[in-house]
Amino acid sequence: MDVTRRPSDTWIVDFSEGTVEADAALYEAPFIHVQDVVKPMKSKVRNRRERENWWIHARTAPDLRKATTNLSRFIATPRVAKHRLFVWITGSVVIDGQLVVIARDDDTTFGVLHSRAHELWALRMGTSLEDRPRYTPTTTFETFPFPDGLTPDSVPAEFANGHADSIAEASKKLVQLRDTWLNPSEWTDRISEVVPGYPDRVVPKKGHEDDLKKRTLTNLYNQRPPWLDNAHHELDEVVAAAYGWPAGLSDDQILANLLELNLGRATAE
Repeated sequence: MDVTRRPSDTWIVDFSEGTVEADAALYEAPFIHVQDVVKPMKSKVRNRRERENWWIHARTAPDLRKATTNLSRFIATPRVAKHRLFVWITGSVVIDGQLVVIARDDDTTFGVLHSRAHELWALRMGTSLEDRPRYTPTTTFETFPFPDGLTPDSVPAEFANGHADSIAEASKKLVQLRDTWLNPSEWTDRISEVVPGYPDRVVPKKGHEDDLKKRTLTNLYNQRPPWLDNAHHELDEVVAAAYGWPAGLSDDQILANLLELNLGRATAE
C-alpha cells in the first residue's frame, strides 16, 4: 500500500536473522516494545522456532537481503494490483511479502519492465486474485524474453544493445514526471529522516493535506492523463526498437513476437 497509495512513513523493529536475545535487548526501547506487543502473540503460534525466537520476524528473507545489500536502490512491483506498476525502493528499506523485488538498480532494466511488452506478458502469464492481476515471478519474470544484450544477467556497463541508453532516458523521464505529480513542490515539504540513508519524508504543506492524499500511483493510472500516456508511448517505442520491432505493433503481435523469442531461447538452451 506504500507503493500504490501514499507512503505510511512506518518504521518496523527488525532484529535480523541470527540475532540472539541478549544482543537484541541492548536496543532497549525497541526490544521492550517487541516484548510487550509481539511476544504475547508469538507465544500462541504453533511453530516452535517462531515462539522461541519471538524477537525476530518469522520470515526474514535472507536471500532477498543478500541480493539487495550492495544496491543503493532496487526495483519493486506489487504482487497483486490493478495496474502493473514498477517503482524504485531505496536500498536501506525492507519490504514485505506483498511486493516482488527485482534486484537491479539500472534505469534500462526498469524501462524494459515498465514497457507495454512486459506488461502484456505479465498479464498473460501471471495469475489473478479476484479481478486483480497477480505478478508471479516464476511465470512472468523468469520466462520473459528481454531484448538481446539487455538480459538480467548482464552488467549494465556492458549492455550489448545500442538502445540501452535511450531506454534508460525514457525510463528516467517517466519516473521524474510521476514523482512531480505525486509530490508537487507547491503542496509538499521534504524533511530529512531521523536516520541517515533513508528516504526523506514528504509532508503536506498547510492546507494541502486532503489534496495530497489523492496523489497516489493508483489514482494516477486510473486517470492516465495525456502526459503519462505520452511518456509510456515514448518508452514503448524505444523498447520495441531494442527488440528490432517496428513501432505500433498490436498487442497480439507483441505477444506473438515474445513467445517466438521465448521458445527460440528455450530450444537453444
